Amino acid sequence: MQVILQADVKNLGPKGKVVNVADGYARNYLLPRGLAVEASTGNVKRLEVEKAGEAQRKDRLLQEAKALGGKLMGVTVQVKTKAGEGGRLFGSVTNKEVAEILEQQTGLTVDKRKFELKQPIKALGVYPINVKIHPAVVVELKLEVVAE
Repeated sequence: MQVILQADVKNLGPKGKVVNVADGYARNYLLPRGLAVEASTGNVKRLEVEKAGEAQRKDRLLQEAKALGGKLMGVTVQVKTKAGEGGRLFGSVTNKEVAEILEQQTGLTVDKRKFELKQPIKALGVYPINVKIHPAVVVELKLEVVAE
């Protein structure tokens, strides 16, 4: 029996794949649990439409990420914080602070989880920060940490 997987099934395949399975396995396990639907012509057409919609959505997200990456290219974010002698900070600069200050200074909203800090920033200076907006779009911006 041919079925369309509705979820990832171990040893069968990922969601959306059309597979051949034994009739009993399909009727007694996959179909009642909602892990698969029968591969009728209507269901196959619906799957194709869903895949086309998903491809359009992914393309739109990539274009939006590229546009945001273009705006972030070459941006320098300046963080003012308290520092002690020798330029050591009281605490450290976090992703959350960088995201908030970026939004204040440029008006661009980027999720704090998108910033990739190689190590905690605990001293004054200029640091390169990678912003992974999309798996295919990574932009580097500069973070300048200055004393108040």
